Amino acid sequence: MAEHEGSVRVDAWIWSVRLAKTRSLAAAACKAGHVRVNGERAKPAQPLKPGDEVRVREEGYERVVVVRKLIHKRVGASVAAECLIDNSPPRPPREFVAPVFERDRGAGRPTKRERRELDGLRGR
Repeated sequence: MAEHEGSVRVDAWIWSVRLAKTRSLAAAACKAGHVRVNGERAKPAQPLKPGDEVRVREEGYERVVVVRKLIHKRVGASVAAECLIDNSPPRPPREFVAPVFERDRGAGRPTKRERRELDGLRGR
């Protein structure tokens, strides 16, 4: 690869420290604008250096980490924890997740009355 010394691609680093399951998911998050480096939107090939702040948005929650050490390959969770400083706010409690409503199999579509009741429960 044509990387200069002292930097690593942001998508590779996010994958290496286990903030994304795959490198392609990390690159897709960058392309979608879910990754910011020092407050600016990051492209997948943007170089990182120690001290950079990386923000990764995932499912209504934002991870805020500071790069402590650069790594090029995926490592174990304990080693990955040494490569970053996690400044993320605490996750919201699970009670605020909307409950999933299930209908009995074969019950068909809800009637207009049942629909209004469901909407009332959901707070709409």
